[in-house]
Order: sequence, then structure tokens, then C-alpha cells
Amino acid sequence: MRFRRVWTKEPERMRARRATVEHPFGTLKAWMGSTHFQMKTLERVGTEMSLHALAYNFKRVIAILGVKPLIEAMQA
Repeated sequence: MRFRRVWTKEPERMRARRATVEHPFGTLKAWMGSTHFQMKTLERVGTEMSLHALAYNFKRVIAILGVKPLIEAMQA
């Protein structure tokens, strides 16, 4: 209940949250085909989500830095 009160009093904070936090989850959901997780049990679902997040982060780093600087950084 407290959560709702904070966001209704300060809607600009919710807009900022949507712009920064929810985009990666929307992207991951689209990559997953907007479906449920393939695995069952909380441990396996956590692993699946971690792999999706890792792939998302690698894709972002490649888009920002490029492949060559990423490889150089990993070898350092």
C-alpha cells in the first residue's frame, strides 16, 4: 500500500522509473517471445533469467563499445 502512495504523490518518479528500469525487462520479455519461462522451479527460473540478463548486457556493451574493445577488456 505504501508503494502506491509514493507513486501517486510523485508521478514524475514513476515516469523516470519506467524510462530507466522497465525497458530492459520489456526487451528481455520480447526476446523470450513474450511467454513464460521455459524452466520450472524457482532455482532454474532464476538461472534462466540470469542468462537472459547476461545476454542483454553483452548486447548493450557491444552496441556501446563495439566488439574489439570488449574483447580487449576481457583479455586485460
